[in-house]
Amino acid sequence: MKKIFIILSVATLGLGIQGCSKLEDFGNTNLNPAATSEPIISALLSNVETGLGGYAASTRGGIYCQYFSETQYTDVSLYSIPQIDFVDNYAGPLMDLQIIKNRNESNNMTQVATILQQYIFWNVTNNWGDVPYSEALKGAEFTNPAYDTQESIYKGIVTNLANAVSAMDGSTISGDLLFGGDVASWKRFANSLRMLVAIQASKADAAWAKDAFTAALSDAGGYIANNAQNAALNYPGGNFKNPWFNLYNGRKDFGESKTMTDLMASLSDSRQEVFGGATQDFSASNALESSDVGMIFGVERSKAEAFTAANTTWARILRGDKRKENSPQVLISAAQVALARAEAANLGWTSENITTVYNQGITLSFEQWGVTIPGNYLTSGKVAIGAAGASGNDEKIATQRYIASYPDGAQGWNIWRKSGYPTLTPAPDAVNDSGEIPRRYTYAASEFTSNKASVEAAVARITGGDTQDSRVWWDK
Repeated sequence: MKKIFIILSVATLGLGIQGCSKLEDFGNTNLNPAATSEPIISALLSNVETGLGGYAASTRGGIYCQYFSETQYTDVSLYSIPQIDFVDNYAGPLMDLQIIKNRNESNNMTQVATILQQYIFWNVTNNWGDVPYSEALKGAEFTNPAYDTQESIYKGIVTNLANAVSAMDGSTISGDLLFGGDVASWKRFANSLRMLVAIQASKADAAWAKDAFTAALSDAGGYIANNAQNAALNYPGGNFKNPWFNLYNGRKDFGESKTMTDLMASLSDSRQEVFGGATQDFSASNALESSDVGMIFGVERSKAEAFTAANTTWARILRGDKRKENSPQVLISAAQVALARAEAANLGWTSENITTVYNQGITLSFEQWGVTIPGNYLTSGKVAIGAAGASGNDEKIATQRYIASYPDGAQGWNIWRKSGYPTLTPAPDAVNDSGEIPRRYTYAASEFTSNKASVEAAVARITGGDTQDSRVWWDK
């Protein structure tokens, strides 16, 4: 992997932040740990956290799950081969976090670094499947790290998160933009992540996933239960802007997909008021107006441009007031956790009342967006669920998880791949051979030269080979 495991990098991933309370907190990220022989671990942590929002602002995942449509350059919407390099994840944030762990100047800093590594590894493995994990980030000891199976990565993530939670003490956490050094918040974040990881594996290894989920649910450290506890990066603006603001800063290449607006209309779901905005131009008179004119999906450029020309208020991703440069970016929300709990209850994993936690999750999502829930929404036939295991529950729960995760394209794609809901029609002008929605990223060409033996061993394990149509371990 280009020998990246011996690089001490402070490069960020490029998009996102939420959870910092003061503008000056972000100023610490301007320190350059690479300029000194003694890395400043607080600056390294801040540096990593400034980039976390990018994982929750995945336009590619959002296109594949049809949250979004491209308006001009439609290659991704047409399923061109996603031969994407994952090296920057390792050379940048994962390595910065490893330096914090290696220095071990504060126990809680070490545990926080471990927790954030698992969040990043989870995103990486969900996109590619098998990737370096157990031998990654170990420098000269493993310059050509093996690719771990996704199953072993998933189980390693849950174990490492649980161990980090149990190991936390009263030591200081500095440079923390996400939770301001609050240990209780970090425990809730880790336990919530454990539940999301476990529920994603429910079809691949139900017995293990059930045990992992219930252990996290019952952990004394708790989980994210209300919107005040959301894992959210609070951007101050200026040098550190919300990723959705940056997406439209001088451009308008993406819109909310017609698939998404049609779904919201079919449910009479008022969250659409904030999910789509009429313009990207903050100087326009309609800058803060909503739009439900979904952008047509999966068509060649000429058709896309003809649509936007004929429909000038086509829906941009989020209403203007929800994507200002200082808008927060949520990584994990209380709504997502509650709806995962509803899925677990439906599977019979827990004794929680399925209707209670399901309705709670939906209500929390409306509250998160500042939208009033329609009076009959929870009891409508397209939303209300039955007793645990009842016919139709799986579709309704998955659909509400999909909506509550918007605009986190990575999570929307994860939910759709595992559940098949909501039902999506592939791009009509798709250019890939199968014409089907991609199920994974393919490995970058550079891996076959820099880490040939390891990547070829990983490819040999993939049913169907290294293609975008092959499925990762949990995608059943």
